[in-house]
Amino acid sequence: MVQGKGMDKDDTAMFNIKAVVTQTGLNPATIRAWERRYGLPRPQRTEGGHRHYSQRDVDTLNWLIARQDEGVSISHAVELWKSLLDTGQDPLAREETGGAVAAQVSISGEQIDELRQAWVSACLAFDRESAEQILARAFALFPPEIVCFELLREALIEIGEGWHQGQITVQQEHFTSALSERHLEMLIAAAPPPTRRERIIVSAAPGEFHIFGPLLLTYLLRRQGWDVIYLGADVPAGDLDATINQLQPQLVIVSAQLLHTAAMIKDVARRTVAQNTLLAFGGRVFNQLPQLRQRLPGYFLGETLQEAVQNAAHLLSQQPAIVQLEEPDQEYQEALAQYAAQQALIESQVWDTLVGAHKPTGHLAAMSNDLSQMIMAALKLEDMTLLGSDMAWIEQQMMSYRLPQESIVDFVRAYFQAAENYLNKSATVVVQWLAELMAG
Repeated sequence: MVQGKGMDKDDTAMFNIKAVVTQTGLNPATIRAWERRYGLPRPQRTEGGHRHYSQRDVDTLNWLIARQDEGVSISHAVELWKSLLDTGQDPLAREETGGAVAAQVSISGEQIDELRQAWVSACLAFDRESAEQILARAFALFPPEIVCFELLREALIEIGEGWHQGQITVQQEHFTSALSERHLEMLIAAAPPPTRRERIIVSAAPGEFHIFGPLLLTYLLRRQGWDVIYLGADVPAGDLDATINQLQPQLVIVSAQLLHTAAMIKDVARRTVAQNTLLAFGGRVFNQLPQLRQRLPGYFLGETLQEAVQNAAHLLSQQPAIVQLEEPDQEYQEALAQYAAQQALIESQVWDTLVGAHKPTGHLAAMSNDLSQMIMAALKLEDMTLLGSDMAWIEQQMMSYRLPQESIVDFVRAYFQAAENYLNKSATVVVQWLAELMAG
């Protein structure tokens, strides 16, 4: 490989295309195609229109070839080049220093787990520059799928567990998530044009703001050649009618991580059924509660993203029947209406009870909101067993508040008393569930 000298390299155009072919081993058609498609290299033109290349152009081509030799596609090698320039680094200077960037971020080896730990440390320190350098190096050393799964996804799981245990702040979690999502968006933008005719819509469920999963799925499907339109977080079900009508997708995929956002997929299903469009879904909550998969009118994509890609392809090739909405359960419909009408009064009594007993109320509004969302989701899905039947489950859902167990028990007891007071027999399923919770 021709070694460069950094940004002060002589940019004088001195090589014709034949000389560049000799120094890089590329054929002229490839060099011209890369220039046209990716903007690299950037030769000057003579008055007669002939290309003349500088030493930096040659070194740029050799840098791209080296990345391909490491298993990186040309499109992602170009994206890596541009991302390094965006952070003020010269990729050719990185080649000269023989790994100086790795030393700067305290990486002692090239294993993906070492890169991941270095990246997590940089994110927890809010050190964006080091975090960007580490990701740039990871994408240079490993195929993008490996970086996405083994670095980004595993790091987010680690960060999430640290947050649940009170060891990591919500600000650190948000910083890390935003950085990982931005890089996925860059990868999606750099993906080649679709080679398959079928179109897929991917979105997060209404009220769902966890988007790493659907973003990664979008990228993986794009890598398989599918025409994928990603709609983002918290997509209102009511807005899907016009979107489906305009885009005419063969498949709509909706992601949900929480029970109450999974329940909102029912509203999405009404739109897809009306437009005779296949609906599929997935996300963490469907792995935690397998019985939930049977409560929604659509196709479950699987417990892993790899399965989701395979199952999406299967659905598109087989085109199975549209899953129709079942007739609503009248008991649950009445319970949902009754509970929604009395929710404010229930929460008001809970507040009065806890204040009167001199109990902590610092997280009361948030806890009430969480519990009401869970109850309404179960009613909407027509299955109260989705909420579990023991206090440990509720404690797990509310663990982010860092409250002692007795505070959560006091809250649930007050909630049960208020529900018993304000809900009539049409909402018996709610009162019975709370009673079982207290008894357990």
